[in-house]
Amino acid sequence: MPSNSRFAIAVHILTLMAHVGDEPLKSDEVACSVNTNPVVIRRILCALSKAGLVVSQTGAAGGTRLARKASKITLLEVYRAVDAGNIFAMHPQPPNAQCPVGMKIEGSLDQILSEVEQGVERVLENITIEKVLKSIEPGARSKRAKARRKHPSGKLVEA
Repeated sequence: MPSNSRFAIAVHILTLMAHVGDEPLKSDEVACSVNTNPVVIRRILCALSKAGLVVSQTGAAGGTRLARKASKITLLEVYRAVDAGNIFAMHPQPPNAQCPVGMKIEGSLDQILSEVEQGVERVLENITIEKVLKSIEPGARSKRAKARRKHPSGKLVEA
């Protein structure tokens, strides 16, 4: 079973936006950094926009940027915007009610999984996008880096 990567991609997107500052990014630029298809990025950007974490503008100079300062966006908000489900899930088939373990395991696991979810949320609510950016680039500025590299299309993009 593959794990859901939307949260990791969303944090990557928002951290990249924090890195470049107020300049809007196009989905193909973001996709180049994430190394995925721009359609994947646009879907995640839609969820982030609905949550009020990013704003987009259309047109030649358009793109997407953070809706507020990176220091005001928590990873809990990101998590809730893109991962509506639980961290863990029960088996889709109910256990055997005739089994002494099967008849009680779901109740026990429900409690444990609820505590795990609460613990994850407590951690995420104390980490901001700014903190993630600083962990990547100690002393990072919210300006575009001077280093440039080529996008697969041949266009120069910020690193």
